[in-house]
Amino acid sequence: MKHLTIIVPNGDNNLPSITGAYEIFSKANAYNKINGKKELFTIQLAGISEKVDFNDGLFTVKPHLNISAVTKTDLIIIPSLNHNYNLALKDNEPLLPWLEKQYHNGAEIATICTGAFVLAASGLLDGKSCSTHWSVTENFRSMFPKVNLQIDELITDEKGIYTNGGAYSFLNLMIYLIEKYFDRNTAIYCSKVFQIEMNRNTQSQFAIFTGQKKHDDEMVQLAQLYIEKNLEEKISIGELSSKFNVGRRNFDRRFVKATGNTPIEYSQRVKIEAAKKAFETNRKTINEVMYEVGYSDVKAFREVFRKITGMSPLEYKRKYHKDVLLIA
Repeated sequence: MKHLTIIVPNGDNNLPSITGAYEIFSKANAYNKINGKKELFTIQLAGISEKVDFNDGLFTVKPHLNISAVTKTDLIIIPSLNHNYNLALKDNEPLLPWLEKQYHNGAEIATICTGAFVLAASGLLDGKSCSTHWSVTENFRSMFPKVNLQIDELITDEKGIYTNGGAYSFLNLMIYLIEKYFDRNTAIYCSKVFQIEMNRNTQSQFAIFTGQKKHDDEMVQLAQLYIEKNLEEKISIGELSSKFNVGRRNFDRRFVKATGNTPIEYSQRVKIEAAKKAFETNRKTINEVMYEVGYSDVKAFREVFRKITGMSPLEYKRKYHKDVLLIA
C-alpha cells in the first residue's frame, strides 16, 4: 500500500486545502473498495506540532504524527499558506530539509496554491516549472528567481513535483493526482461526487492584472504609468522609449528586468484587463470595448484576449456579465 502524507504546517494557514485533500483521497480509497479493490493509500496528516489552530482558534487540527516519524512516504501534499510568507517559512523551517530528504528518497510532492513558497524555499523547485496564486507573482519571483514561474498554468507536473494555481483550484489538482495514482474512472467518480470540473488547465481567466510595481526603476515606473493612462492609444514602444530618452534595446531590457514582461506584453495585459472590467460591468458591445482599449482590428483583439485569458471576448462576457446584449 502506498503512503500519502498531508502536511499540517505551523501557523494559521489554509484549513480547506488540508481537509479537502484528505476527503478526496479518502473517497478515492472508498471507491476502490466498493469495486472490489484494496485501498491504494494509507493517509496520514503530519506536522511539526502536536496541534495547530486555524481561523483564530475556531478550528484545531491534530496531526496523526510528527514529520520526524515519517521515514518513507510516496506522496506529500503541502497545503496553502497564509500570505505572511516570511513568517510562515520561519515557523516551518524544519519542513525544508525533511522535504528534500523525502524527495531524494523517492517521494513525489504536490503543493497547493501558496504552499509553493515552502517547496521553493527547500530548493527543490530550482530550475523547474511552478504555478501558484496569480496575486503573489511579484513576491514569489523576487524571493525565488531560480524557479520558472508559470502563473497562467493551473497545474504543473515535472519530475515528480506538482504545483497548482490559487485558492480552490486545488480541487483540480486533487482530481489530477487521483487520475494519476488511481485511474480515470476513479477521477471521474470523485469529480462527480465533489462536483469539480475536470480538465481545467489554466487560471488565466481568474487573474486580475494590477501591474508589477515592486521595483525601483523610476523610468520603468513612469513608462508603466503612461501605458496605463493612455489605454485608447495604439502605443509605439519605439516612441515610448524615445519619450524617456532611452534606446529601444535598453528600454526593453530594463522593462523586462523590472516587471517580468516586455513593454508590448505589459501594454497588452493592461488593455485586456480594462476590457475585462468593461465586459463585467456594462452592456457595451465587443467592438465598443475594443476601440476603448486601443484596438481597431477585431481579429487581433480576439487573439490577444484569448492568449491572456484563455477565453474569447464573447465567452468572457457571457460568463461574467449576466443578462446583457451580446452583440459582437
